Amino acid sequence: MAAVMIGVDPHKGSHTAVAISADERPLGRRRVRACPLQVEQLAAWAQAWPERTWAVEGAAGLGHLLAQQLVAAGERVVDVPPKLAARVRLLQAGDTSKNDPNDALSVAVAALRSKAPRPVLAEDHAVVLKVWSKRHRDLSRARNQAACRLHAVLCDLVPGGIPREITAAQAARILGQIMPWSAAAEARCELAAEFLADIRHLDAQRAGIKKKLAAAVTAAGTSLTRRVFGVGPVIAATVIGDVRQVSRFPSRDHFAAYNGTAPVEVSSGNRKIYRLSLKGNRRLNHAIHMAAITQIRHKHSDGRAYYERKIAEGKTRKEALRCLMGTWQSTATCCPGRRVFV
Repeated sequence: MAAVMIGVDPHKGSHTAVAISADERPLGRRRVRACPLQVEQLAAWAQAWPERTWAVEGAAGLGHLLAQQLVAAGERVVDVPPKLAARVRLLQAGDTSKNDPNDALSVAVAALRSKAPRPVLAEDHAVVLKVWSKRHRDLSRARNQAACRLHAVLCDLVPGGIPREITAAQAARILGQIMPWSAAAEARCELAAEFLADIRHLDAQRAGIKKKLAAAVTAAGTSLTRRVFGVGPVIAATVIGDVRQVSRFPSRDHFAAYNGTAPVEVSSGNRKIYRLSLKGNRRLNHAIHMAAITQIRHKHSDGRAYYERKIAEGKTRKEALRCLMGTWQSTATCCPGRRVFV
């Protein structure tokens, strides 16, 4: 651990830094305005401590840009979760007022006491996958929203509405068969046509993003799409983008806890009971769930054979599905030299 730990409390308009020694003695404080010169100003202030480490609160959130700029400048940076810094502030004796200097001090103390602080790494190709996978999710949600609104309008135009998931072609055919019988019905038809245009536009955007995702996954050099049946570019990009470095997990059990596939024990006495975990990265868990569902739907897949074998052993369908999702731990391998999820 470096001789000096510098805690940073980042904000949208300013950043407050507090330096402490190894014995948690405050050494200095600096507040800079969020601007293009913020890193240069902080580095100039910290020159008095050559052996230093920067602890940025929320380096994956509000402090992301500052943390990445410090890493690019050659500084050693660690990430401190906001909850951890808040606990340190509450447990500290003396002044525990909620202000930027005290927050920065708590961040530094939390990083100094941490047995295994998480280092902030320069963004790599996995971040590219994360960016485009997030864009695909946003477009999919917007598309579902437009489709739900279209369904609601069609319920006022077609008796019984449309019971199934609707496509742009189906909606166009249905609207072409409707003859408005009043001014209100004509307005609803026009509104439905606008929702239809939104769906077509979003479908075109999603198709373009899927092409970008496919190219980005290919450039990543991952074998995930070949090794696991049911994993396409979208799921692969989601997994790689969230995991980034699978080597940061000490064991398969740690990875299972992170992705939410590890069952939670709720035993009492001699009864051993395990329930579904609602913790972990839910976005990653959903991607693994979709891959497992795809495997179950295809009888020729190894996942389907594993699923049926678990049911034959006496497990319920949900329990067998969770077991199938748990097999993802065997795919968590590290590619030498690149340290990416393969």
